Amino acid sequence: MSDTTQSPIKFTDLARDAVLRFADMGGDSSPAVRIQVSSPSPLDPRYEITLIDDQEKCEEDLVFGQQGFEVVMDPESAKLLDGASVDWVESLQQSGFKVENSNLAPIGSKPLEGPLADRVQQVIEQYVNPGVAQHGGHVTLVEVRDKIVYLQMGGGCQGCGMASVTLSQGIERILKEQVPEIVGIEDVTNHSAGDSPYFTSEK
Repeated sequence: MSDTTQSPIKFTDLARDAVLRFADMGGDSSPAVRIQVSSPSPLDPRYEITLIDDQEKCEEDLVFGQQGFEVVMDPESAKLLDGASVDWVESLQQSGFKVENSNLAPIGSKPLEGPLADRVQQVIEQYVNPGVAQHGGHVTLVEVRDKIVYLQMGGGCQGCGMASVTLSQGIERILKEQVPEIVGIEDVTNHSAGDSPYFTSEK
């Protein structure tokens, strides 16, 4: 376990007050908060923030001092949370901690730019969309991140029961042939909103 002074993550005053309030309710005079990235997927990043005891700290943990409490993170979470902030948000429906983390920004939140994105866009316009247009559909490039292409299907493709087959056997093959440095392709379409969804989210 390593004690450091400069925390990679910032707590707002509201978040800090919430931590101290929960710690006081539990009778903890020296609170420690573990922050963990439980799911690093940019499609659905998730975080866990919990009060812990000293015996719950691990040897590899990094410990950072805050005003009134310690922040404990495993090394991988510390890397992913570098520069992030934690806020406390209250609404009529719910209240809780909210993590703002540009390292795991949601797909589509960044502008399409760079030579790889330009090449993928050209392939979609030249080879992919003319084919799917015959079935009333179109494919939109949402983002290219870490050499993974994120696509959204629209028109006849959205909700189509053959959408997964179209992606894996057609679009993916074309893109990887034309842009071989691509390492993966993800469909971020909400197919449950189409006429014949092949997948309905349980969330």
